[in-house]
Amino acid sequence: MNAEIIAVGSEMLTHRRVDTNSLYLTEQLNNLGVEIVTKYVVGDDLDRLAATIRLAGSNSEIIILSGGLGPTEDDLTREALASAVDRRLIYHEEIAETIDQRFRKMNRRMAEINKRQAFVVDGGEALPNDRGTAPGQWVEDSGRIFVLLPGPPHELKAMFERQVLPRLERVVPRQAIETLVFRVAGMGEADLDQTIAPVYKKYTNPATTVLAHNGDIQIHLRARCETKPEALALLAEVGSQIEPLLGDRIYSRNGEPLESLVGDLLRKQQATLAVAESITAGGLADRITSIPGASEYFAGGFITYNKAMKAELLGIDPELLKRCGAVSKETAEAMALGAKHRTGATYAISLTGNAGPATDGDEAPVGMVYIGIATPSGVVSTHRQFLGDRPRIRAFAAQMALDFFRRTLTIVV
Repeated sequence: MNAEIIAVGSEMLTHRRVDTNSLYLTEQLNNLGVEIVTKYVVGDDLDRLAATIRLAGSNSEIIILSGGLGPTEDDLTREALASAVDRRLIYHEEIAETIDQRFRKMNRRMAEINKRQAFVVDGGEALPNDRGTAPGQWVEDSGRIFVLLPGPPHELKAMFERQVLPRLERVVPRQAIETLVFRVAGMGEADLDQTIAPVYKKYTNPATTVLAHNGDIQIHLRARCETKPEALALLAEVGSQIEPLLGDRIYSRNGEPLESLVGDLLRKQQATLAVAESITAGGLADRITSIPGASEYFAGGFITYNKAMKAELLGIDPELLKRCGAVSKETAEAMALGAKHRTGATYAISLTGNAGPATDGDEAPVGMVYIGIATPSGVVSTHRQFLGDRPRIRAFAAQMALDFFRRTLTIVV
């Protein structure tokens, strides 16, 4: 079965609010074997919301709406659903009494406007809300299920788990959805897709999605089967064909980020790491230390944003900086060796480059990045020319540094 989620409320269309409810609902429905095929965010407009409900109902069996169940005039979800399924709203005195009792427990008087929450779509079932005043609703129509849930997350989650989930378990066919995630570094999205498309295009199940962000590419294989073992077997079948095509470009098979893998490799060696950053200004250290327990292997680092700091903090010969420039192979290697020497770490990574937007005099072109790695046996370096704006170049530089270091560690291990 497929499902669609509609988040209701004009406030959800502003930059101040994030629809976290849909993430929770997606996880819960996926655990039931229900695929989320579309998500909408709709403002407080009756006609537009009713049209969205009709569209969702024409494509999927389960439609879940969150928000718009309050007592005010702009809470229109009940009215919109009634219009979409061409039914009346029926007032239930017992629901109004329950709401009134909740107010009395708080030593408050229920406003007349709260009675709007006692209207239920004709033929629908009210879902009690023990954490708020807005009851939800379960409405079945022509083989479709419409579920209305309150917007506040603590109310929505409690109602879904106690009221909606048991009902869905009775009507949703048993199905398993399993996902295999490959994370890839060191190649572009187009090259990757061209490489693996001959494999995944042979299958409609599992579905394949390729996601790229700042040099990190994720391949999501999503299998839907009657049982979990069947789904896992299908993923293994397709995954085993993709892995040889990508080789060591695949750095993760469980969705973990590159900095997590690097940490695991350092732990295996009982090794430590230091960094010396210029272009990324601490961005690389931030990624490394985002992993819990990074203090086991991360010694620290240096942000040497100009030549004077490179010389003073890392001990680089000023003549080398004058001769080769701040953005060069020689400087990257000297930075890595300096960081390793000053901290006593087993390894050190250095990053220097020009993130733009301007180039001053003989400085390296915008997007040029050099990476150095000092190891117990010497120093290696590489460079890359990136395109894009300043944030993108800096993000790609950090990703490239981690991948270069990952490959170096893999050889050592």
